[in-house]
Amino acid sequence: MLHKTLQYWTHRLLRKGPIRLAMTLLVRNEVDIIEDNIRFHAAQGVDCFAVMDNGSTDGTREVLEKLKTEFDLDVIDQPAQNYQQALWMTQLAEYARTTLKADLVISNDADEFWLAQEGTCLKDHLTANDSVVTLKRRNMVLTEACLKADYHYSQAQYAVKNPILYSSDTQINDTAVSMLLVKISPKTIVNPHGLIKMKGGNHRAKHGWRAVNAREESGITVYHYPIRNYEQFEANIVNRQRLLRDTKARMGDHYRRWVKIYEQGLLKQEFNKFILSDADITTTNRIGVTEECQTVSAALKKVIK
Repeated sequence: MLHKTLQYWTHRLLRKGPIRLAMTLLVRNEVDIIEDNIRFHAAQGVDCFAVMDNGSTDGTREVLEKLKTEFDLDVIDQPAQNYQQALWMTQLAEYARTTLKADLVISNDADEFWLAQEGTCLKDHLTANDSVVTLKRRNMVLTEACLKADYHYSQAQYAVKNPILYSSDTQINDTAVSMLLVKISPKTIVNPHGLIKMKGGNHRAKHGWRAVNAREESGITVYHYPIRNYEQFEANIVNRQRLLRDTKARMGDHYRRWVKIYEQGLLKQEFNKFILSDADITTTNRIGVTEECQTVSAALKKVIK
């Protein structure tokens, strides 16, 4: 702990120039969204990327190779199949510190888009002296528009505003639950100088300087697109089923729910419950569970090729 605290303090005293902001991602089979993610965040002010590919077979790896010619982007292959997200994301943050020379690191997932307030970029809301910055994360919800043949996830127009606080047991076992409306954990931006480890699916971080200057930031919101279409949803759950064969694997309750439902042959019915009708949206908007949110859609349209 002392070593990490001194590491942070030394960097704070010696660093010069503008903030160098890195983004790290751990991916597997994200071909439908990974290029959008990189382009979006480069436009938001991310300087460099470190992407760990965990054995993609759908073309994700090839897309990353193409993006390397356009962006400051390093790809690290991780063939191991014993899912160790916290360890691997901690290693990526260390890589960002030592190889990419980053001052701050966004530990991201391919289905998350970090959007700064209009007229600003991400770095406008950060300082090089930050240790751990916590940000609100919001699920984007599906409407009947997602059933159209030409639908793209970026067309989603509604986000969860006040999530429903289902218990963990309810999330796993109650067939009536719509998981896109549940409360989800925030995300963090960390200073890799002084970082001890990433924790809890990139939602928390242990840092040598956290007790002194960790803070929350309202000028950046993370928009989450966990379900984009049925094919992507099913492929994700098949992969999660494989990972959960390791009894020590740590994974959110929602994935355990979906694997259980998949094994019962009911995954398509579960997907259909995510889709809110016009009447549903009118009701959830009226009672404050969801709200219209077009800012992230507009930002995505500017960068999607």
